Amino acid sequence: MEQHVSWITQFVNHYLGGAALVLLAALHIHPNNPKMPIPEHVVMGLVVLVLGTLLALWVRSRLSVERPGSSQQIAEMLLTNPMGFGIRDLLDENVHHGGRKFISMVGSIGLFVLLANLLSVFPVFSSATVNASVPLACASLVFIYFVYQGMRTQGVLGYIKHFAGDIRWLSPLIFPVEIISTMARVLSLTVRLWANILASDLIYGIFLGLFAGMSTWGWEKSPVLGVVLAVFPAIIPIAFVGLHIFVSIVQAYIFTILPSVYLGLATEHEH
Repeated sequence: MEQHVSWITQFVNHYLGGAALVLLAALHIHPNNPKMPIPEHVVMGLVVLVLGTLLALWVRSRLSVERPGSSQQIAEMLLTNPMGFGIRDLLDENVHHGGRKFISMVGSIGLFVLLANLLSVFPVFSSATVNASVPLACASLVFIYFVYQGMRTQGVLGYIKHFAGDIRWLSPLIFPVEIISTMARVLSLTVRLWANILASDLIYGIFLGLFAGMSTWGWEKSPVLGVVLAVFPAIIPIAFVGLHIFVSIVQAYIFTILPSVYLGLATEHEH
């Protein structure tokens, strides 16, 4: 259930909602809200895609070997940095044979999650990842990708065989456990991202409402008291914005390191 519909979503539905209804009808899909067939999280996901593409093109136009600007340095730190948590660093650490060929996929997923999480910092937007279907889609892509790479590296039978382990007499027990454990990664990635971003947004909204209510109560008692108490709803959100940014970065990092680990496990018998 959508708790907030931005003017951007209303604008998109005003001009594209009719076409979306025709497409959904052709696919025999009935939207929950026919007046708003393109939901908030879909619009925000498209906004992230457009902003990310424009940002990448802008950084690319400013690349320079002699005089790298601040945007280029930030982009390079996302790729590799002295602390070792860049996209390339994580792949080098967890995928021991040719991990850098996965940079485009792992990096795209990680950056999409980061931008989608941070979008709600700006009042006119909301986080696409607040809706569980977006983390589920990202987790499903990660799952399909590392399974495909595992089969591509080891062969279909070789990849399936590695679930049985090296001890043959334990294979009947280990095989189903490993299958369930691997498939559970989709749920783990989904719930971790969705629950943390949703909780961050809810905490921000709840505390803002509490302090705003306190200010209203003070204003009824005295205008001076109302103005004094109004300082809290003006300042406190800054702390929660900082918390949301921190949570967003941590969750994007997790959505980068775990796919790297999964790819390493899927391709570990390459040689």
